[in-house]
Amino acid sequence: MANIQSLPILLKELRLSAMAKDWEVIAQKAVTEQWEPELFLAELCELEATHRHESRLKRLLKESKLPVGKQLHQYKFDEIEGVTSLQIKQKVSQIDWLRQGHNILLFGASGLGKTHLACAIGYSLLEKSVRVKFSTSTAIVQELQRAKETLGLNDALKKLDKYELLILDDIGYVKKNDSESQVLFELIAHRYERGSLLITSNQAFSEWDSIFGDNMMTVAAIDRLVHHSDIYKIEGESYRKKQAMKLNSNTGQVN
Repeated sequence: MANIQSLPILLKELRLSAMAKDWEVIAQKAVTEQWEPELFLAELCELEATHRHESRLKRLLKESKLPVGKQLHQYKFDEIEGVTSLQIKQKVSQIDWLRQGHNILLFGASGLGKTHLACAIGYSLLEKSVRVKFSTSTAIVQELQRAKETLGLNDALKKLDKYELLILDDIGYVKKNDSESQVLFELIAHRYERGSLLITSNQAFSEWDSIFGDNMMTVAAIDRLVHHSDIYKIEGESYRKKQAMKLNSNTGQVN
């Protein structure tokens, strides 16, 4: 029969780190309040489950590379048109679309918060333990281009498969050259019906020939993206422009 002295070792062996840290405090509380054994066990299990959930969230957040300070509750839906708070909340609460490899495409002029909204979706999905990766489109294309130069493109693409959602920000800033266009297309083709993409762009589809160069590649990329996707065209006045105008107005008042 086990004894109390062996309990810390057993908890360590079972990798129950939260229990190992706090079981004595909870045990004392259980004695003081005369808990039933089942309640004591339930309290320990809840402690460990909460600890593991929080630890997983920290790991997911670290690997996601999401910019800080871009939560869903901070986005000002009342100042734009083309997408509503309800639509986005439904997307992050009903996540079957991720299992099916569906995409989200956010279009709109600069300064309308496309990046903020994309990150907010990412943060909301992290809370559901969804693996997310954020990157500017330029950065990930350059990363894949380097992998291709060393004959490791397939491995690099497969490595991205672990992320259920891959956020590509500002796709319009990818340089128009054969090498970058090709690896971007291969990424889109690889993710097709396999893993979800969330893409932001300040360029309409009609202008994407400036990204891919080759018209047939442009058509093929768009076809794969829109086959299973929700497309939102955000319209309104630039947040940055409004902030600049407000700052100028306040400065004028001080003077």
